Amino acid sequence: MGAVHASAYAGMDDVEVVGVSARSLDRARLVADICKAKPFDDPRLLIESADIDAIDVCLPSAIHGKFVVSALNCGKHVFCETPMALGMSAAQGMRAAARKANRLLQIGLLMRSVGAYEHVKAVVTSGEHGRLISLSTWRLSSYLHPDAPDRKSHYTDPTTELMTFDLDVVQWLMGAPERLSASGDGDITALLDYGDGRHATVTASGLMPTGFPFTVGFRALFERAVFGLETVFSEMPPRSTFTIATGNAPAKAVAISGRDPYVAELRHFVDCIAGKADPSLLDADRAIEALNLSLATQRALAEGGPVTL
Repeated sequence: MGAVHASAYAGMDDVEVVGVSARSLDRARLVADICKAKPFDDPRLLIESADIDAIDVCLPSAIHGKFVVSALNCGKHVFCETPMALGMSAAQGMRAAARKANRLLQIGLLMRSVGAYEHVKAVVTSGEHGRLISLSTWRLSSYLHPDAPDRKSHYTDPTTELMTFDLDVVQWLMGAPERLSASGDGDITALLDYGDGRHATVTASGLMPTGFPFTVGFRALFERAVFGLETVFSEMPPRSTFTIATGNAPAKAVAISGRDPYVAELRHFVDCIAGKADPSLLDADRAIEALNLSLATQRALAEGGPVTL
């Protein structure tokens, strides 16, 4: 992910990447070369530098808090990848540090910068196809499969590492649900009930066969239309199909912007620092709301029953 962010920043004329830190200089150099920065193996040299305005944290989720809080305490604005944290106390501590330091803390809620999701959000806002009745999402990976080469990677439970992205989308499009139930182990589905006939299902799997490419998608059912997205990461750029079906007409493709969502969200971060954009889109509060649903999914799985939110 560091390389993706480095490439995004490298294309911004008003951004200078001063340095890249990793566990070794060799690892840092691979990313630093992308954006013509200096490699470091000690993150404190960057975090404590008076010449740096912002820190971008692309580290394993379990250690986000340590580096985010340290950077905020040193007066830096911070962009942090999703999930923000694996536990609520860590996430709230990061938010509290940002408020105390009066610095910007933005979280990589990536789907909000993806064209198809933005399009559905606009349709929800306009009401042109009526009310959004149900939303189904899926995020399918093989990282927990016994044969997966990255089984021992830094990724952890699907409820946080995968579902957080789509749980954020659910709240962004439909608001806060009343109840949540869940089932599964490694391949998990959460059902979110709104108490008014609306509902959402969020599926995340780490158990797909290793030959199955990482796949994400959604089905958004409105009163007068249904949108469908399927994105398959079997090659780069990934293959993506986004369609709408209404009435008796067959489904047809929806034209959307082909912009890079990573560039879009990081451009938004930079513009927020400059006071040119609204920070609420990727605010830490939104990430905490999504994390709360991830943790509610864990409780529902542990208790074997629905959780009231």
